[in-house]
Amino acid sequence: MTTSTPSTALSEVLYARAQAVIPGGVNSPVRAFRGVGGTPRFMASGAGAVIRDVDGNAYRDYVMSWGPLIAGHAHPGVLAAARDALERGSSFGAPTAAEVELAEEIRERYPAAERVRLVSSGTEAGMSAVRVARGATGRDRIVKFAGHYHGHADALLAAAGSGVATFGLPDSPGVTKAAVADTIVVAWNDRSAVEAAFAEHGAEVAALVCEPVAANMGVVPPEPGFLAFLHDVTTRHGALLCFDEVMTGFRLARGGAAELYGVSPDLVTFGKVVGGGFPLAAFGGSAEVMDHLAPVGPVYQAGTLSGNPVAVAAGQAQLGLLDGDAYALIDGLADRLVTGLAAAFAAAGVAAVVQRAGNLFGLFFTPPGGDGGPVRDYAGARAADHARYAAFFTGMLARGHYLPPSGYEALFVSLAHTPEDIDATVAAAAEVLEAAGWDRDPPDP
Repeated sequence: MTTSTPSTALSEVLYARAQAVIPGGVNSPVRAFRGVGGTPRFMASGAGAVIRDVDGNAYRDYVMSWGPLIAGHAHPGVLAAARDALERGSSFGAPTAAEVELAEEIRERYPAAERVRLVSSGTEAGMSAVRVARGATGRDRIVKFAGHYHGHADALLAAAGSGVATFGLPDSPGVTKAAVADTIVVAWNDRSAVEAAFAEHGAEVAALVCEPVAANMGVVPPEPGFLAFLHDVTTRHGALLCFDEVMTGFRLARGGAAELYGVSPDLVTFGKVVGGGFPLAAFGGSAEVMDHLAPVGPVYQAGTLSGNPVAVAAGQAQLGLLDGDAYALIDGLADRLVTGLAAAFAAAGVAAVVQRAGNLFGLFFTPPGGDGGPVRDYAGARAADHARYAAFFTGMLARGHYLPPSGYEALFVSLAHTPEDIDATVAAAAEVLEAAGWDRDPPDP
């Protein structure tokens, strides 16, 4: 790995060309590096835990395509499964046996998903789950949490996190007031706010939608008992509880956050890991709710590439790798990295918190004058010192370690990372912190 400032000449050329033909030069906003500054790296290849850009720079990767690559880049088993499927045909627009097998695998791992519908993206899954919730209940309103991101469907793009937070946009132009008129936004981990929303609108709420672990405003776990509380509130008011497990599904545990926290939702959305690095997502729930979908029921949802055979094969292959030993390995690597980073921050006298849920974790630098305590909601995430995160990101990138280019994102380890990778990253972090000299900052007046 490089320890000096890497060349970015080819990335700069490509970025200039891209800005002439692609809005902002990227096909998803956070890739533009606006939250951290500098030139986005254009990647050429990946193998295991390492990616290489077009300039030949190598990086230990803690983005892992934003989570899907839990087995690492270009895992031989996943590639072989996808290659075999591709040779049989890239798309049919008709059912395949593999779709049935994948749905059965999801249901076995996640019993609350009695029925599963495969789609192509997390956004599509979130949009469809809301539609079926409304169709099943005959109600219109949706409750969501500030800073939780459920894709860019209009009704859910209200007080979203992730890229929206990075760009400082409270909502998105192009989303009409009518589109979000039935969306109620409350603060994460705030029981009184949830109770108040349901006290006023409970009879009108179709579903409460949440990330069981908030992972698009940094990583902000639920406080003890909070998910069980949400289950109780929605049950009392006849609303559906929908877990957005696009980030957490099959990553935190074999059965996702539902298994980790012991709370089963009425509806769930999956993405990322379920596709093995290919465009694949799913939503599911009880048979009673899901059977409102066409062709069984009146709620319409369709997609030409839904259940794409190549993506399904990759997803099957990756899920097949994720047994108890695999999760123990990933959790151990995450523990090693979280513990090492926390120690590096403490040794450097830098106020920061590393928050985690299982093997999912994120970094928050404490704002000037802050109390250094954990972040528990979107307001706390926004108050973190994102300029300091940007400086930390830049220092790590120069040393060959690729972190998320936004302080509102999560970090990911994989089966391909090694203890040596982790130790090298912790050592690099200590170098960055020492070079920054943040412990020598004058106190606030």
